[in-house]
Amino acid sequence: MSAPETGLRSDERLASDLAACGQIIRDGSKSFHAASMLLPRDVRAAAYALYAFCRVSDDAVDEGADPQAALIDVRRRLRQAYAGEPDPTSVDRAFAWVLEAYAIPFEVPAALVEGFEWDAQGKRFETLEDLKAYAARVAATVGVMMTLVMGVRSREALARACDLGLAMQLTNITRDIGEDARAGRCYLPSAWLRETGLTPDDLGGLSEADDRVRGLTERMLDTARPLYKSGLSGIALLPEGCRPAIRAAAAIYAEIGAEIARAGHDSVSQRAVVSKRRKIALAASSFIPAASGSADRSAPCAPSCQFLVDAVEAVPPPPPRADTPKAGSAPWAIDLFLRLEQRDLYPGSD
Repeated sequence: MSAPETGLRSDERLASDLAACGQIIRDGSKSFHAASMLLPRDVRAAAYALYAFCRVSDDAVDEGADPQAALIDVRRRLRQAYAGEPDPTSVDRAFAWVLEAYAIPFEVPAALVEGFEWDAQGKRFETLEDLKAYAARVAATVGVMMTLVMGVRSREALARACDLGLAMQLTNITRDIGEDARAGRCYLPSAWLRETGLTPDDLGGLSEADDRVRGLTERMLDTARPLYKSGLSGIALLPEGCRPAIRAAAAIYAEIGAEIARAGHDSVSQRAVVSKRRKIALAASSFIPAASGSADRSAPCAPSCQFLVDAVEAVPPPPPRADTPKAGSAPWAIDLFLRLEQRDLYPGSD
């Protein structure tokens, strides 16, 4: 990392950069900031740096006048960060520190940026596997990066983190079927739509779900259910201090699916919301270990996410260093849950 212009020592510059990333979170996501205060201090810094880089990058692509130019610039910033020559901003310097400190392979954040590009293109997905490839980029990538920040790099733990990311993203898409359709977006598999005789334009013109849409909604939730089960089976592979956070994040987000079902699988005329009271109850119950169930925690990774796990395995783990927070928490699960509360990645306000 380059020497700071102000004459501050490198450790002081890093602390200042991380504080700036924390301010981005306080200003942009009250929910994430509140949740982050429950995490051990030694992992908050890395989580903040990752969040800030992804948030700033997504905003540049999503809100800029020229998304393609913004994507080119995000990719340049990513390459510069990996080269140890980040742009002279707090966000990019902090992000470069996290990449080095936790040996995060280039392929993982690069895949997330590819997800930004697919969104900017309004990409449609023919099959469920195509949709999972998108979910791998916009959700499983975050699970992988934050699992590495936890200090966990095993193939089994990463595979289960990917499963949970896929489950959450599928739930997110299901919740926002109507909202997305009215904005000209459609994430449901095109093959599924054809089976029901619907088109994306048909979805956008509905004021409430009909039987065809209810069936599609139920099918999406049924697809997510085993992924939640598989993802949660990996809790035992993580440090004990991480487990309640992951249980809480998964339970709260799975509850969105339960709310959709209770509403008659209507995600067109309404948007499922989990009340604050219910979130608190679910978070409290997460401290009680749950039965692991019959899911095989050593099962192979989902094909759509295998490239992420392979990329991690190809990179040696980082050596211990003085400025690296110790492992012992699971901010990735809470981060993923909070960022999926809105359709867009890293929303401006919640």
